[in-house]
Amino acid sequence: MVPGYAELHCVSNYSFLRGASDPEELVHRAAQLGYAALALTDECSVSGVVRAHLAAKKAGIRLLVGCELRLACGLRLVLLAQSLAGYESLCELITRARRAAPKGEYRLDRGGFPEGTPGLLALWLPGAEPAREEGAWLASRFPGRAWVAVELHKGADDGTRLASLLCLAGELGLPAVAAGDVHMHRRRRKRLQDVLTAIRLRTPLAQAGRRLQPNAERYLRPIGRLAALYPPALLAATGDVAARCAFSLDEIRYEYPRELVPAGQTPASHLRHLAVEGLARRYPAGPPAAVVATVEHELALIAEMGYEPFFLTVHDIVVFARGRGILCQGRGSAANSAVCFCLGITEVDPGRMAVLFERFISRERNEPPDIDVDFEHQRREEVIQYLYAKYGRERAALTAVVITYQPRSALRDVGKALGLSLDQVDLLAKSLSWWDDRETLKTRLAEAGFDPANRLVRQVVELTSELVGFPRHLSQHPGGFVIDDRRLSRLVPVENATMPERTVIQWDKDDLDALGLLKVDVLGLGMLSCIRRALDLVNGYRGTALDVAGIPPEDPAVYEMVQRADTVGVFQIESRAQMSMLPRLKPACFYDLVIEVAIVRPGPIMGGMVHPYLRRRQGLEAVTYPSEAVRGVLERTLGVSIFQEQVMQLAVVAAGFTPGEADQLRRAMAAWRRRGGIEPFRDKLVKGMRERGYTQAFAEQIYQQIQGFGEYGFPESHAASFALLVYVSCWLKRHEPAAFACALLNSQPLGFYSPSQIVQDARRHGVEVRPVDVMASEVESTLEPGAGGAPAIRLGLGRISGLKVDSAERVVSARNKSVFRSVDDLARRAGLEKADLADLARADALANLAGHRREALWETLSVDAATRLALPAGLEQARPALAAPTEGQEVTGDYASLGLTLRRHPLAILRGRLRRRGLRTAEEVAGARHGQWIRTSGIVTCRQRPATASGVLFVTLEDETGYVNLVVWNDVVERNRRQILGARLLAVGGKVQKEGLVVHVLAGRFEDLSELLGELRTTSHDFH
Repeated sequence: MVPGYAELHCVSNYSFLRGASDPEELVHRAAQLGYAALALTDECSVSGVVRAHLAAKKAGIRLLVGCELRLACGLRLVLLAQSLAGYESLCELITRARRAAPKGEYRLDRGGFPEGTPGLLALWLPGAEPAREEGAWLASRFPGRAWVAVELHKGADDGTRLASLLCLAGELGLPAVAAGDVHMHRRRRKRLQDVLTAIRLRTPLAQAGRRLQPNAERYLRPIGRLAALYPPALLAATGDVAARCAFSLDEIRYEYPRELVPAGQTPASHLRHLAVEGLARRYPAGPPAAVVATVEHELALIAEMGYEPFFLTVHDIVVFARGRGILCQGRGSAANSAVCFCLGITEVDPGRMAVLFERFISRERNEPPDIDVDFEHQRREEVIQYLYAKYGRERAALTAVVITYQPRSALRDVGKALGLSLDQVDLLAKSLSWWDDRETLKTRLAEAGFDPANRLVRQVVELTSELVGFPRHLSQHPGGFVIDDRRLSRLVPVENATMPERTVIQWDKDDLDALGLLKVDVLGLGMLSCIRRALDLVNGYRGTALDVAGIPPEDPAVYEMVQRADTVGVFQIESRAQMSMLPRLKPACFYDLVIEVAIVRPGPIMGGMVHPYLRRRQGLEAVTYPSEAVRGVLERTLGVSIFQEQVMQLAVVAAGFTPGEADQLRRAMAAWRRRGGIEPFRDKLVKGMRERGYTQAFAEQIYQQIQGFGEYGFPESHAASFALLVYVSCWLKRHEPAAFACALLNSQPLGFYSPSQIVQDARRHGVEVRPVDVMASEVESTLEPGAGGAPAIRLGLGRISGLKVDSAERVVSARNKSVFRSVDDLARRAGLEKADLADLARADALANLAGHRREALWETLSVDAATRLALPAGLEQARPALAAPTEGQEVTGDYASLGLTLRRHPLAILRGRLRRRGLRTAEEVAGARHGQWIRTSGIVTCRQRPATASGVLFVTLEDETGYVNLVVWNDVVERNRRQILGARLLAVGGKVQKEGLVVHVLAGRFEDLSELLGELRTTSHDFH
């Protein structure tokens, strides 16, 4: 009779660069093999345990939660949680070990174990030469809860080792138990496991030697195979150990912070009080009855779910930020909440939008709400530190993000592990694009000069494909905070982040959602920083007190600008795809902006909704509804589903779903490509619609829409939150172009456009831009009085490549006391080193003190800190006659130092040579007729390949007259890959495609003219 078996020692790929299988693979394989239980025991981590927990529930196998530890003295052991108390002790222990070491490491000695360690079982993992003293210590620390783990892997000395460990266990009075030291679910992963070991050790595989596992036995072995290796008593003991572990992650209970509730009130009464106050503030003339009813409905559901402390926590954060003058705005599913509107968390008025609260909270989903709040990017750290100060590092930490291997990173690491040179690895990685699959990878290798049939090259391809998607390490979430009423480390281990003063839990957003733990997203949004800066610049220049609330709504001039796609630099609608949509959709009011934000998204595109909406908007197609109920859902979008809430509402009104069931459907659709299992939802949806009189065709159409929206849909509430910022940024660009462009420059990196493009766009709008000058520039770019009283932009010293911020600040401070008389005077009073002076000279910032670049650089050579006291200040020295740089050299120098030029565009200088090649300007392309074949050229500024574009590549070229937008079909990309992906200056032949103001070139022929740019440094915004 084959005994039962529970694997008690198993690491996944969340023991980074050790385990060669993911938690789900291990759980499913253990279930297939008939194991009684599986313990996931990653090294000093529970990062993968939630995934294993969900998989175990689905597979019907018991999961034991534990971890493997190596103490500072060398002792190795496995700890298993018996109970909730044991799990909490485990998390505290891991936290102590992780917090005592830099990120990615841990340190724990024997003194770090608390007395008693209740609820934990311990397995001693003896070394090659077992130290009796280690076993004795473990037996004393875990009385009646310790075992000697016997791990046999078909080594030459298995029999001897088994006998010696059984003898040692008897001497120590400890029971022995079988274990596997599992690193992979199937033995075929051994090759990948070896490569992971080599990557971890940072050594070629050929030199790893005995540091590799000697054979492939550390996998989940069939029970029959185990029975041939272990005595029955040791296998039976695994069941005894597993039976003592009753803990499940389902037992975890989160406790919200309570200190935000005033004395004498409950969380429910305080939240109601704040909501009622907010209603009065939002609606001075009295709130609409429908909004009051919505608030009451939400408060009732919040009370039922016990989420009041969560709302109070977010409200407290927002109040703090606004008290500090930090712009902030909630978005995401929280914008579906009228209560959030009343609390000032979001700005989406439920009286103007069709909010769907069940998109935010639902009984059926039984998950905590998710509130995203955006703060000014550069001031978000103030909010983060406020949370740490208020709740302490024991109760607050950031959520983790699991960084996984992507094709290039996987190829680099595998290549180095297999012994390729750094040059070869670099060549291989640079030949890849993010969309390349395994078959394409072979082609890329051949193009790079490698033989795809070579054995080593084949191994690189195969192992890279296996490694893609594997977790590489934990990083910190951009701002997802978990806050607990007690010690957070009792719920999940907390470890150090790379950034100082930051700590991170070992679970990511999906893990928290699965376990119902609260997360508050404190996110940084660059456009909020830009808007704040723009308003400050306007007010500083004009002496006004303009704020976001004071910006006039529904300005026709703003919408006229938007309809022309004159949206470089504004929020959300500045991308290539959005600019193509604007002249067709022609937004004329705020709700049109809401639609514009949402329609250029994968959901509507994949659901086939974009063109029907445009046709209906243009009057080319009749607007029809199959019922009045559907009209109520779709009338505001002309009978077409644009928003995620709409497809959910259709499931409710047309198929009889509850709102919570509709959200479950949305989530199932989001996962169906990965896991399948949507047939029950489809059957219920179609059946429900047919029973209510809808046609089969309509039911199938709605089902297809939900498929498209499930993973990629954009909520109306989220779009409305974004549209508010779209309008504000557009108003600033239209009425205060100098302040807006200046704010964009000071907020970099931000958006799609480089500083060069921002400056060029500002100048096309009549804004004067002045150069960097030590006699006038501040650290950041500023506004100065220009011609006719219009503001001009003065570029800031902070734009200069290499110049330290504190050096720039000293320049400004010294100049504010008195003007500089010479370069030497500047150097002495601002305390500048030669490197600082050279940076200023190369940026042409010393022109008013020392002449052109070459003269200025020569002048800086005479400044010597060691001899300053020996030479009278301002002593005139002989200066050789230096030839001024050519225009091309000046432009090249500008780009190298500033990333832009205020001189002629580089292609204006090259225009004569380009003309001789028959290459037309962007302005001429715009004036060409539809279908005309044309040759043009430009500096490549953007390459995009959306996942919904079926392999189509979009490229933007820039010249002195504007931009040319290219459409490149996938087969054309593959034939011209080197030129398209590698060129900085690209010549193109293709057909002009025109639809109103929208102009593209359907590109077919390419030539790389990058050599014409010489040393000019250009940048391209690629594949973001």
